[in-house]
Amino acid sequence: MKATMTVTTPSTAATATTTPKADTSSLLPTLLDARRLVVKIGSALLVDSATGRMRREWLDALADDVAACRKRGQEVVIVTSGAVACGREHLGLVGRALRLEEKQAAAATGQIRLAAAYQETLARHGLTVAQVLVTLEDTEERRRHLNGRATIDTLLKLGAVPVINENDTVATAEIRFGDNDRLAARVAQMISADTLVLLSDIDGLYTADPRKDPDARHIPVVQELTSDIENMAGEPPPGYSSGGMVTKIVAARVALAAGCRMVIAKGKRMNPLAALEQRPEQGGALCTWFLPAASPSSARKAWIGGNLNAHGALTVDAGALSALARGASLLPAGVRAVEGDFERGDVVVVKAPDGREVARGLTAYAAEDARRIAGRKSHEIEEILGYRGRDEMIHRDDLVVR
Repeated sequence: MKATMTVTTPSTAATATTTPKADTSSLLPTLLDARRLVVKIGSALLVDSATGRMRREWLDALADDVAACRKRGQEVVIVTSGAVACGREHLGLVGRALRLEEKQAAAATGQIRLAAAYQETLARHGLTVAQVLVTLEDTEERRRHLNGRATIDTLLKLGAVPVINENDTVATAEIRFGDNDRLAARVAQMISADTLVLLSDIDGLYTADPRKDPDARHIPVVQELTSDIENMAGEPPPGYSSGGMVTKIVAARVALAAGCRMVIAKGKRMNPLAALEQRPEQGGALCTWFLPAASPSSARKAWIGGNLNAHGALTVDAGALSALARGASLLPAGVRAVEGDFERGDVVVVKAPDGREVARGLTAYAAEDARRIAGRKSHEIEEILGYRGRDEMIHRDDLVVR
């Protein structure tokens, strides 16, 4: 990768290519611009490191922010750390390093208490919480990815606030490395969120570690991730927070590739989301925004359309071909032939009656089931397959028409 840096800073940076003394106001978004928002909360924000107790006043203030987002029509998903930190107090494990099995035991206890705390505080605003336990594999393996996406989409449509936590009782590697930053980015990618907020113990990216270098300068906007940006990440701080800036830069790479902008902001202040509703020069919080080159929808479509490993093909009739050109989903009734051996979630080619490739998409059915329902009406699917699947063979959100 070319070792240049595309950032905007209020003063000349010490490395690579920068824009000195730039006016960042036209580049900086605010939280008010978000449509679907993922908020990642670190352990150090939720749990007092000295006492091991949950910071309930802070959590209540965060819930007030979430309620305000929901009131103005924004969808909010919370990715929370803190199961281990919350559970260790109740098992008498505060004040010393934990063995892996002790971390897992603490997580099992803490997950229940975390979910109860979120439910209680958001219930003050009439909001329902849904706990979703996942691992990175759930976001990366295609079929599990689709299941997770559909579940979270449904929860959001039903008005719930999904609270996602890593399944620390089984995700041993994730416990060892404390990588909920990357998990949050994967969730944002999975659900096509347009904004990811990483609430941290630092107010963004600096040219060096500000705890060690008094000359370190804050960077308000990053428009391209380069080796210089990655080299700015320092060591994780002591205490319960184990991610540090390194994992936040990794998360930024995942988010930007998915067309999702990301912001790193200091979370320990009260009402940390409300502080991002204005730009810093307007009184909002100091933070660093990472800006993508594409939108979530276009990034997802680009991935589907550019996937070279199609696992099969669906040949459609003239009516379905016309519907696809108008932006509709592909229904089973319009499918005339099914080729290949593919599973649900695989990329398949869509062919016109003359054999031309006209689209690519993620199939909602495996090849065997697709053959059984091809040419049939959607209301017949349950009777044919014995279960109620999706009405569409390929949903328009998972379809790229050429």
